[in-house]
Amino acid sequence: MGILQTGLENLIESGSAAQFKGQIGLLCHSASTTRNFELAAISFKKLFGNRFCKLFGPQHGFVCDVQDNMIETKSVHHPYFDLPVYSLYSETRVPSDEMLEGLDTLFVDLQDVGTRIYTYISTLKLLMEACGKKGIKVVVLDRPNPVGGLEVEGNILKPEFKSFVGQFEIPMRHGMTMGEVGLYALAHEGVTCEYQVFPMKGWSRSMLWSDTGLSWINPSPNLPTPEGCLCFPGTVIFEGTTASEGRGTTRSLELVGAPDIEPFSFVEQLNSELKHWPLQGFILRPLTFHPTFQKFANQTCGGVHIQITDPQVFKPWALGQFLCAYFKKNVASFDWNTAPYEYENDRLSFDLLNGDDQVRKWVEKDGSYNGLKK
Repeated sequence: MGILQTGLENLIESGSAAQFKGQIGLLCHSASTTRNFELAAISFKKLFGNRFCKLFGPQHGFVCDVQDNMIETKSVHHPYFDLPVYSLYSETRVPSDEMLEGLDTLFVDLQDVGTRIYTYISTLKLLMEACGKKGIKVVVLDRPNPVGGLEVEGNILKPEFKSFVGQFEIPMRHGMTMGEVGLYALAHEGVTCEYQVFPMKGWSRSMLWSDTGLSWINPSPNLPTPEGCLCFPGTVIFEGTTASEGRGTTRSLELVGAPDIEPFSFVEQLNSELKHWPLQGFILRPLTFHPTFQKFANQTCGGVHIQITDPQVFKPWALGQFLCAYFKKNVASFDWNTAPYEYENDRLSFDLLNGDDQVRKWVEKDGSYNGLKK
C-alpha cells in the first residue's frame, strides 16, 4: 500500500499554492496537520506569507478545546500567528461580511467523521453559501472519511427536520469525504459558489482509518479513537435521550448506560434479545463507568461497551437504534431529552438527530427489526 497524502500535503508537495492569488483565509482545527504533525496554519504561513490573513474555527474551537454542545467560542486574535481567529460556532454559525471582508480564497481543512449530524459539514455548507454571495472561492483540502467511503447506513433526513445538526438530506452514515460533501451541496442543496477540492492521493473508498497509515488526532474532544467514529452513527442518537453516551469518560460514544442499570444481567438479557437482529461485527461488554462531567456527572453508571470485532460488517446505525429501543423498554430512567439542542427549542433533539420523527415513533410503538426496516 502506498503512502496516503492528504489534500493539505498534496497542496504543499505539489507546489500548487502559487495558483491561488490574493488574500487567503483558512478554516481548520487541531486535527488539520501533516503526517509529521505540522499544523495547517503553520504550513499556510510558509506557503502564503503575509497573504495568509485570517483563521476560522468550527464547533469545539480552533484548538479543539471546548467539550460540549452549545458552548460557544469567541473570535480572538491569536498571539502566535498574529491573525484573527473567527469562530463559526458563536453568536453566529454563518460567517459575517466582516469576517470575509478582503478574502479572495478561503481554504477548508477539517477532519470530518462521516456522520450527517457532525457539524463540520454544516459549517462547510453555510460557509459556501456566504462565500458565494461575496465572490470568494472555497477550496477544500480533502481528508479521509474515517469510517470509509463504501458503507451508507440510516434514514434520509427529511427537509422539515433540517437544523445545524442536519443540513443535508443524506443518510446518517453518508460515505462521503468533506470535499465530496461540498460537491453534493452544489449539486443537490442549491448552494452556489466557486468551489474546488484539492484531492488526496492514495485514498480508496474501501479504506477505514486503520488502513490510511495516518495517526489519529481527535477531531473533537469526545472522539478520542477511530473506534468511537465507527460507533458514532449509532451512539450519537443517545444525545437525544436521558441515558449517557459516555461523555465524561475516556471512551465516549463507544458506550451507553445509566445509574439504574446492573450491567451484567442487563447485557445478558440484551444479547438474548439481539439474536432477533441480523447484526454482527461486534461484542457487547458489560461495563461500569463514572462520568466526570455531563450526564450523571460523578455518579456510578452501568451499561454496555461496544467492542468492534469486524468493522467491515459492523452496522452502527442499526445497532444504535436497537439499543435505544431496548433501553426504552427496559430502563426505568430512560426518556427523551427535552432540553434545548443546537439552538432548537421546539423540536426534540432525538428527532433532529435522526432527521425525522418516525424513528422515535418506532421506538415507542414497536422497536422490532422488521419495524425499523419499514
